[in-house]
Amino acid sequence: MEANVRWVLLTALAPLAWGANYYVTHAYLPADRPLWGAALRALPAAVLLLALARRRPHGPWWWRSAVLGLLNTAAFFVLLYLASQLLPTSTAATVMAASPLAMLLAARLLAGQHPHPAHLAGAVAGLAGVALAVLGATGAPDWAGLAASTGAMLVSSVGYVLSARWREGAEPLAATAWQLSAGALVLLPLAAAVEGAPPPLDTPTLLAFGYSALVATALAFACWFAGLRHLPAGTVGLLGLLNPLAGVLLGTALGGEALGARQAVGLALVAAGILLGRPRNRPGAPAGPGEPADGAADQAVDQPADGAVGAVAVPAGPDLSGRRGP
Repeated sequence: MEANVRWVLLTALAPLAWGANYYVTHAYLPADRPLWGAALRALPAAVLLLALARRRPHGPWWWRSAVLGLLNTAAFFVLLYLASQLLPTSTAATVMAASPLAMLLAARLLAGQHPHPAHLAGAVAGLAGVALAVLGATGAPDWAGLAASTGAMLVSSVGYVLSARWREGAEPLAATAWQLSAGALVLLPLAAAVEGAPPPLDTPTLLAFGYSALVATALAFACWFAGLRHLPAGTVGLLGLLNPLAGVLLGTALGGEALGARQAVGLALVAAGILLGRPRNRPGAPAGPGEPADGAADQAVDQPADGAVGAVAVPAGPDLSGRRGP
């Protein structure tokens, strides 16, 4: 029991770090440098994780890393940076909390996998919660920010589905290091060509970039992987709910954002939707520590992101009905 509590506390660091990163980006990082913002987040994390993993891509993982790096790192980090800058922290966190539900659509379109009715009910509840949170915010919504947030959800959902189907032959931490490296190699020349020189790095900005790269990316990913190995997937999924909660609380407590009744109800609906879609035990197949709650055939997605909220298990086969979000 004591060991499980330690793993729970360690794993909880990941969604808390991701939730706090919305506020750090919004408050301390330059609003006009999304490409450099994404590059300076990806590169230090890639170097650190490569040093820890000590493995190079092999075989098909050379091109897989390039594809996943483009989706899960380059495109996702840029769109998430824009969403964090353009939207209030509480709104950005709530909208991105629906990312596990977007995975259902991506899995249906890309792999022909049919979701369980409970997952559809969770998707409806989650989308209703996002709508309430956005419409309940003070003032008119920033449509560019909402578009960036929606785009981040879509590209990360496609990346997660592909990651789950391409998981053979790569240890999760190494695969993430390769993706971060591939994304950084795309972002660096693009940022230099489009945005010019890197942004000035005064002390607050340098500390914010350090947090985003080393804490909210490298450390958070390592903690999340540790949790996936030592805790049931259902437990990890519930811990993922700390992601939007941390974003909303920091936005209201430190950012001076108002949390109205409609936004609170919206966040509760998002949480309810994710709970409806969380992994469940099959009869006769109880999940033990380190096992996905759906049984041996289901595998937790190993590439988390800031929008990842739960632990959605993607089967190795063609059916999603058995059934994350970081």
